[in-house]
Amino acid sequence: MENIYKPYLAEIKEVIDETPDTRTFKLQLKDPETAKSFNFKAGQFAEYSVFGEGESTFCIASSPTRPEFIECSFKVYGKVTQALNRMNQGDTIGFRGPYGNWFPLDEMKGRNVIFIAGGIGLAPVRCVIDNVLDLRKDFKDITIVYGARSVSDLVYKSELKEWAARPDIKTVITVDPGGEIEGWNGEIGFVPTIVEKIAPKSENTVAVICGPPVMIKFTMPVLTKLGFKDENVYTTLENRMKCGFGKCGRCNIGNVYVCKDGPVFTYAQLRELPQEF
Repeated sequence: MENIYKPYLAEIKEVIDETPDTRTFKLQLKDPETAKSFNFKAGQFAEYSVFGEGESTFCIASSPTRPEFIECSFKVYGKVTQALNRMNQGDTIGFRGPYGNWFPLDEMKGRNVIFIAGGIGLAPVRCVIDNVLDLRKDFKDITIVYGARSVSDLVYKSELKEWAARPDIKTVITVDPGGEIEGWNGEIGFVPTIVEKIAPKSENTVAVICGPPVMIKFTMPVLTKLGFKDENVYTTLENRMKCGFGKCGRCNIGNVYVCKDGPVFTYAQLRELPQEF
């Protein structure tokens, strides 16, 4: 019987320093047959390991429409992420996945989509953004609202510029008050405030949101005020997973296991669970 906990071997093909404490890895699975058959959907997650140190859970930050690399982004905060931070291009790490459910893109087609993200929370949203942009004709108006504590904390800076330059999407970037630098021409304010300011229309619109729990907590009521239905607001609880199989119980919320029943949930589903935000 195959060991379900045994990771694939993945080579780091490129390392991108997003911020002083956040990096992105572009990975390729080393076994050609595995790489050829591997597939996933936007919103799923994986386990990334440094041998002898352990493994951590992150979303797959790249789009399934761009299969050349598997990308992950992580903030350095614990033992495993510190070990990952010491890895370099050409090194090998462990990868197992994909796990969990995904954002229902087929149900979102023909509708407006607003993406709302804060900090490293742009990673799981980015995979959906790129997926939607690669299928642009299938969607109506697209809006991206992204914020971070400061300009230096903004991730995917090159892509933010690309999105802002596109005439077929609306991109709004903000930093917390005091986080701006000289010459900053974006918004200044917390993400929920900016969402209320731009007042996206709720009719025939789906919202995808991810970021620090406090950001999500205060953005949800804004969306409700703007007329968004709970079932049209999606978020992810990816930071709660550990084993990926519902065995360790770490991600249990009431009768739900986030790694098996999530990580993607509608706000309507979250309202049925014990308070998370």
